[in-house]
Amino acid sequence: MFARLLVLFICIPLIELMLLIQIGRLVGLGPTIALVVLTGFLGASLARQQGFRVWAKIQSELHAGRMPAGDLVDGLLILVGGIVLITPGLLTDLCGFALMIPSVRRWVKARVEKRFRIVSDRYRPGPGGDVIDV
Repeated sequence: MFARLLVLFICIPLIELMLLIQIGRLVGLGPTIALVVLTGFLGASLARQQGFRVWAKIQSELHAGRMPAGDLVDGLLILVGGIVLITPGLLTDLCGFALMIPSVRRWVKARVEKRFRIVSDRYRPGPGGDVIDV
């Protein structure tokens, strides 16, 4: 656990800084700053748009009397994607934009649901409470 936190809070920012310095050397300071600001605004806009869609799906599932577990995971992944898109850096922007792509999000969602044993449309409890793929 400590090693993962070390990577998250030390190594990733260092890699981001090295990438920004290299891009700054190639294209200049102004375009590099513009790229970071543009991806932040674009990412926030995409996260907001997709977040509202998922929110509407969650509300419709709740009104129908169903538990929106899968949609809640989608919402969480969109939130995480939006947060890393607002964070300055190109590596985090790449991860954030990837989470805005529905097919990538479905892939990540399946792993999150399986890891945390979240029962949604795709998974159901099997014998002994184990989650099995439908």
